[in-house]
Amino acid sequence: MLIQIQEILKQYWGYDTFRPLQSDIILSVLAGRDTLALLPTGGGKSICFQVPALALEGICVVVTPLIALMQDQVAQLKRRGISAVALYAGMHPNQLDIALDNCIYGEVKFLYVSPERLQSKLFLERAKQMKIALVAIDEAHCISQWGYDFRPPYLHIAEFKALFPSAKLIALTATATTEVKTDIIEKLMMQNPAVFQQSFARKNLSYTTLLEENKEQRLLQMLQKIQGTAIVYVRNRRKTQETATWLQQKGITATFYHAGLTTQERSQRQQAWIDNSIRVMVATNAFGMGIDKPDVRLVVHLDLPESLEAYYQEAGRAGRDEAKAFAVQLYHQGDLIQLEQGVTQQFPSVDFIKQVYQCLGNYYQLAAGSGEMTCFDLDLAALQQRFNLPTTETFFALKVLENQGFITLSEAVFHPSKIWLQLDNRQLYDFQLRNPKYDTFIKLLLRVYGGEVFSGYVVINETQLSKAISMPVAHVEWMLEQLEKFDILKYDKQKNKPQLTFLTPRFDATRLPIDFAALTQRKAKALSKANAVKHYVTHQKRCRTQLLLEYFDEITTATCGVCDSCVQQKRKQHNQQQVQEKILALLADGAMQVQLLYKIVGLHDEKAFQAIIREMLEQQLLTYQPDGSLGKR
Repeated sequence: MLIQIQEILKQYWGYDTFRPLQSDIILSVLAGRDTLALLPTGGGKSICFQVPALALEGICVVVTPLIALMQDQVAQLKRRGISAVALYAGMHPNQLDIALDNCIYGEVKFLYVSPERLQSKLFLERAKQMKIALVAIDEAHCISQWGYDFRPPYLHIAEFKALFPSAKLIALTATATTEVKTDIIEKLMMQNPAVFQQSFARKNLSYTTLLEENKEQRLLQMLQKIQGTAIVYVRNRRKTQETATWLQQKGITATFYHAGLTTQERSQRQQAWIDNSIRVMVATNAFGMGIDKPDVRLVVHLDLPESLEAYYQEAGRAGRDEAKAFAVQLYHQGDLIQLEQGVTQQFPSVDFIKQVYQCLGNYYQLAAGSGEMTCFDLDLAALQQRFNLPTTETFFALKVLENQGFITLSEAVFHPSKIWLQLDNRQLYDFQLRNPKYDTFIKLLLRVYGGEVFSGYVVINETQLSKAISMPVAHVEWMLEQLEKFDILKYDKQKNKPQLTFLTPRFDATRLPIDFAALTQRKAKALSKANAVKHYVTHQKRCRTQLLLEYFDEITTATCGVCDSCVQQKRKQHNQQQVQEKILALLADGAMQVQLLYKIVGLHDEKAFQAIIREMLEQQLLTYQPDGSLGKR
């Protein structure tokens, strides 16, 4: 079996050997054991389920929370000649139907789905017709109420897996405390699981925290000193643009990234950064997940993260090529106060949460009892403007509704327009004869996109068509919509907005069953996580890696040797050694009074000098003379 998986690794990835733990995890999955794998960011988690899936007969269902992550992995698999599809909010029902058929009757090897999809009756019925060999749960910390990104739909995975008792199971995450690991195993109903955990330590990554009032100037100094690609994380969208503009004015090639940009803008900026046309990406935490850029040399946080899990994930995007890299947290005292205030703001009143839920129902014109698993474009600004809702509080109310399992929100993702002609050549020709005003337009579609439009969905470009036929884009869209009404074609119009899905039938907002106890518990946990961040950044003496490992319940006496604390300790020890050598040299010709010795040594820190003398006495390098002077032993 080991030879087989090594051959798969070589054939599709071009690697001769696995990274540490990868082969053990893969063999555990193939042996049929429920498997939990905890590998740090950049540790190669995807190979741990992709390789065994290729060794098994049947399809692998991958549950993952982010559309961007799905699309990235599907694209990577296709480039390697492996058939993969993804199902996500906003897809045309007909596209979903085709994709599911291909999973049942075609050669699809990987099916990527969001956890919400597992609650769809249509998906469950079609999944029962598939030969599912492996269920892989990525970002498995989302299943735990103690995880930093809890997603209630993850709780339905165990029910889904129970429908396929012969399918193997693997869960993977980069960040999990003992509490979260226990919760994952329990919620997935894992039986006697094999748990593999690689150390969270990153030997090549130097962690630093700096108390700094002028954070932007310090950032510039670091960028001037440390060459290579960088990510700068900030808390809000406005600050991404301000910081990127400031860096540009200082001669640094930089751009900004946040969820409010169009998908095309995000894609272009991300690609420019990956290609090294742009050196610095200033971003909110919307940036980074699923991006495989190994040569990032510096990650700087200008604002404090909400949890150490989030910080570890984001900082871990530096140095994935295992070369020296730096993760720096800049903060000032006001940030520590704002961190706690920010956590409190994340939990609006129950009355306001119900008000936002009522506004959603009205906005999408859903009657009470209807709308289960219905998906809509979410224009948050339009919603807030229509109902005069405050911006920040509304966003967090939506997050609470998501955490309570009433809705789910998916990030904006570019979904290009597609068409599929439903008629054969003869039927289409008949339609053109009877409807001459559409004849020229249909001929254009056939000329531009060829016969493929008869066999499945083809990506189209309305702007390109408008130029070719000399009509406004709006009229091209109208023509396509009319042809869809005539059942000539299916038209899946481009989407570029976040998607909101109602997971339950709409409730009467006054009777919305919010779990107040769970909400209170989550708030307490969020405050606990914020306090852990404060402890990490303000601690001055211990190794940063030790502090992070301790948070993840990995206790070690080993120090990293490269973080700010370790480097400072090395300097201190070096300086101390120099002082000791100077003292021994001064006393080589005879004993000397302590105060005179202090003046001659010139340390300018009497307490430090006294500490060195005590240590030298304990090491028996010095001894007190009868007259109270110090001499060499």
